[in-house]
Amino acid sequence: MQDSSSDRSAGRVLVLDFGSQVTQLIARRLRESGVYCEIWPFNTDPAKIAAFGASAYILSGGPASVHEGDSPRAPDLVFQQGVPVLGICYGQMAMCAQLGGETQPADHREFGRAFVDVTGDCALFDGVWAKGGREQVWMSHGDRVTKLPPGFKVVASSEGAPFAVFANDEKRFYGLMFHPEVVHTPHGAQLLRNFTHKVAGLKGDWTMAGFRAAQIAKIRAQVGTGRVICGLSGGVDSSVAAVLIHEAIGDQLTCIFVDHGLLRHGEADDVVSTFRDRFNIKLVHRDASDLFLGQLDGVTDPEIKRKTIGRLFIEVFEEEAAKIGGADFLAQGTLYPDVIESVSFTGGPSVTIKSHHNVGGLPERMRMSLVEPLRELFKDEVRVLGRELGIPEIIVGRHPFPGPGLAIRIPGAITREKAEILRKADAIYLEEIRAAGLYDAIWQAFAVLLPVRTVGVMGDGRTYDNALALRAVTSTDGMTADVYPFDMGFLTRVAGRIVNEVRGINRVAYDITSKPPGTIEWE
Repeated sequence: MQDSSSDRSAGRVLVLDFGSQVTQLIARRLRESGVYCEIWPFNTDPAKIAAFGASAYILSGGPASVHEGDSPRAPDLVFQQGVPVLGICYGQMAMCAQLGGETQPADHREFGRAFVDVTGDCALFDGVWAKGGREQVWMSHGDRVTKLPPGFKVVASSEGAPFAVFANDEKRFYGLMFHPEVVHTPHGAQLLRNFTHKVAGLKGDWTMAGFRAAQIAKIRAQVGTGRVICGLSGGVDSSVAAVLIHEAIGDQLTCIFVDHGLLRHGEADDVVSTFRDRFNIKLVHRDASDLFLGQLDGVTDPEIKRKTIGRLFIEVFEEEAAKIGGADFLAQGTLYPDVIESVSFTGGPSVTIKSHHNVGGLPERMRMSLVEPLRELFKDEVRVLGRELGIPEIIVGRHPFPGPGLAIRIPGAITREKAEILRKADAIYLEEIRAAGLYDAIWQAFAVLLPVRTVGVMGDGRTYDNALALRAVTSTDGMTADVYPFDMGFLTRVAGRIVNEVRGINRVAYDITSKPPGTIEWE
C-alpha cells in the first residue's frame, strides 16, 4: 500500500482487514462522513502501521475463528498507541482474545438480520442507541465472546451473542459482534460516525477539492519534466485520471485511445470530441478493430478472449507509444478496490480475480514508472472528482463497461455481425433507460447476445434468430448489486423495439439475479 497524500493534520483511520467480504464498506462509510481512511492487511509490517500515524484503528471481520491455532491477530501496537480501536465481528473476537478475554464456538449461530437489546451506555451509542432499546443489526458469526477482557463492560446483547457489544470508554476500545457497515444495520453508519467524530475526535473535513489539489501537487512532484502516456478507454476511470494529470502537467501528457471495435455505439466519437476539443489534450486515436476482430475469430473461451484483447491492446499501445518517442511514465486509472482486491489478505483468490490490473507495477521491459492518481478512491468518489474537474456527464456518469467491451457480452465466438447486432440492441436499451429517467438510478445496464438461437413467429413467417438478455443492477459501491426492478411496461417496450428494429434478434429476456457482497464485476 502506498502512503496517502492526504493531510495528516485532518486525522485518518486505518482499517486492518482480516478477510471480510464487506471490509471495503467500512471505508466507504467513513469516507462518506468526511473521514479519510485506508485498508491494509492485518499482517502488514508493524513499523509501516506505526508510520501511517492513524488517529484510530478499525479491525474488520473475517472467516477465521480466534480460538483455532494460527488464527490472525492484530499487531500489539494497535492497542498500545493510546488511540481508539473498534473491533467488528472477528475484529471484536481478536480484540477480546488479545486483551485477556475468552471466546468459543456459539451454541446459537447468527447469520443475517438479528436484534440486540441495549443494556448499557457507552460513547459509541451517544445520540444513536439508548439503554433499554431494541435495535436491528446484521450478524454473521459462528463464535461468541464468553469472558470480557479486564476493564470492559457489556452494553448490548442478542440471543446468540450475550456480549454483542462491549466497551471500555476509558481506553476508547469497543467491540461489535454485528456489521455496522452494511445497510442492513439501520443505524450502523451513525455508530461508525460516533466512533470517528466523537470518540476519536476527527473533524470529518476530508473533501474532494482537497484531494484534487493534493494529487496535482503530487503528480507534478513525481513527474517533474518527464513525459506521461495514458491508455484512454473512454471509461470513467481513465478519463478522470487523464484530465487530472493534464491539469497538473499539461502537454507533458499524451493519451492513446485504442479502438478495438468492441465499444458501444458512439463511444469512440465521444472520447475523441471530449478530449481533443473540450480539454485540448494530445490524443492519438488508433482504429485497430480489424486486428482485434480478426484474432478473436473463432475464440469461444472467455478467459482466452480477455487475454487476447489484453495482449493486443498492449501491443498496439506500445506501437503507438513508440511512434511518439515513448515516455517516462504510464498513467492508469487504478482504483482503491483494485489495490485492495489485488492483495491476498488471508490466502484467498483475490490476486487471481484482479490479475488483469498492473497494481503491483509494470513489466520491466516497459521501462516506465506508474502514475496512478485515483489509487486512493472508490468508484463513486472518482465520479465526484470527475465532476469537480468539469468532465461532461456523458463521460463521468457513464455506467461501468470493462475493457474487453462487447467481447464479454457475446458468449461464444465473436463476429463483426454479432458485435453490430449487440451494439444496436444495447443502444436501444440504454436510450430507453435514459428516456425513462432511470439511467442515474442504475449502476450498470447492458445487453448480452446469448449463444442460442430460438424459433419465433414474426408476422406470417417463422424466424430462427438470436436471443438477447438484458441486465440492470443498482449499487452504491460497485461491490454488491441488486437487480433493478423495471416494470413490465418498460420491459415490453424495450423488447418490442429491439425485436422490430434489430435484424437478427427474435427474443428478449431480463436477467433478475443479484450479486452478493464481495462480488466486484458482472461479466
